[in-house]
Parts: sequence; structure tokens; C-alpha cells
Amino acid sequence: MTSDVVVADICVYPVKALQGGSVRATEVEPWGLLRDRRWMVVKPDGRFLTQREIPAMARIRAKATDDGLRLSTGARDDLAITVPAAGAQHRHVTVWRDEVPALDAGETAADWLSAALGIPCGLVYLADTSVRSVDPDYSRPDDRTAFNDGFPVLLANTASLDALNAAMAHSIPMARFRPNIVISGSTAWEEDRWRRIRIGSVTFRIVKPCSRCIVTTVDQETGERPDKTEPLKTLGRMRRAPGGVMFGQNLIPDGVGQIAVGDRVEILEIGESNLHPVPTAGAADP
Repeated sequence: MTSDVVVADICVYPVKALQGGSVRATEVEPWGLLRDRRWMVVKPDGRFLTQREIPAMARIRAKATDDGLRLSTGARDDLAITVPAAGAQHRHVTVWRDEVPALDAGETAADWLSAALGIPCGLVYLADTSVRSVDPDYSRPDDRTAFNDGFPVLLANTASLDALNAAMAHSIPMARFRPNIVISGSTAWEEDRWRRIRIGSVTFRIVKPCSRCIVTTVDQETGERPDKTEPLKTLGRMRRAPGGVMFGQNLIPDGVGQIAVGDRVEILEIGESNLHPVPTAGAADP
């Protein structure tokens, strides 16, 4: 096991499914990184929207500000949005099977996003007082997450991406996997054996590999799908397990604190690989 593993990048995505950006350091909250996925684009019925349905969402950049959010596309005027007040319209929105109370960000945000994406939609915010629990099969009763797909933090390993790219005809960047914490200095897939790690002042539990979907086929700058089969086809050969094809590890923080690029990753506990491959006769179907 390598001992010089460090944080190479930290990424925050203020709005679920929109483009995020790198930060040098961030606070870790009980539900994930500070300001990560606290906002979400929703259909009129309250169901969440992602790049699975609308790849062009990747073209909208979301940047957290001191009092809210700024959205930009380069093709229209930027939009500044403030965090909704407690008296804003309350809505019940749906993320996968979870129904979550959220605050509506208003008509101006809805109109801007509807015009940018070409479909009726709105924007909601997850207040600190709203609670969305983590899958009980992998968590403790008080674990929480924001509008992430299922877990508070996603970790990815540059060596694992190198191994994946070596098996494909064309390389892809780490951005395709939309991780929060990118680590370097490890060997490929070593993260499969980690159970607990410490970064900065925060200890994380590594609870399960992350199953991947067609969002990994979307260019996170252009919103295009240059190859509708990769990297899922190759991951299907290399990393197929019950539940799908896997890349990255889902983390849950134990407590709060700060992490920064350059921080050493201390491996506190290891075990057997948590990837349990299943035989496959063909490639993953995106």
C-alpha cells in the first residue's frame, strides 16, 4: 500500500447535474462538501433533472457565491440567485426514491433555466433544516446527504483513470466522473480496499463503489456525447459488479472539518476489495 497519497483536486458542483469547478480548500459538512449539490433543477412535477435526460445541462456553469449562486452559459446573460428565504415557497421534490422538502428559487430562475434548456423547469434549494438520509444498507441512522445521487462525497483515483484510459482507444478526463475528491500517488484500484481514511481534519468511511451511468459519456464542457458507448463499454469489461459498472468510491464523513488540495490521505483501515466482479459476456449497454 502506498503511503504518499495526496489530494490532487477538489471539485464542488453547486447545482446537481450542472457544471461545477475546482476549489483549493473547502469545509466538509455532515451532508458533504460545503455548497456541493445544495441546488437542483426540477421538472414542473418536482422530479429531478440530470444529464441522463438533458446532456446540455453540462454547458451551464454554476458558481457558488457568498449569498447564493451564479449561473452562466456564455450564450446568455448570467443569472445571480440568492438563497431562498425561509418564507419562500416550500416544495416536495423527488430524487430517485427520496421525497425531500426544498425551497423554490423563484420564477426568474425557472424562466432562465427553462430558456437555457428548452424545457419547462425550476430550481430548488436544500435548506440546512431539510434532512435526506443515506441508504440505510451502507450508513448509520444520522448520516445525511444533499441532492447527490446517493452519498455525500465521491472519491476518484488518478491511477485508476490512467488504467481505464490505457484500455480504451481514446482517453477521457476525470471530469466525466464528476468526483468531489481526486487523489494521486496511489496505485490503480487501491481505493477498493480502503475502509476509513483521514484527509485534513476529517475522517471518512468508504462505504461502496460508485455505479456509473450514461452521464460518463457526456463531455462536461460541451454537453455532447462524442462516443455513446465509452467509458461504459470498457468499464463493463473491467469493473462490472452487482449493481452496474463501477468507478470511484462513495464516502461518508464522520464529523466536520476542512480539506485542501495537497493534503495527505491517511489510510486508517483496509480490507478486502469492495468490488465483487460478476462474469460478463459482453460490454455495458449505455
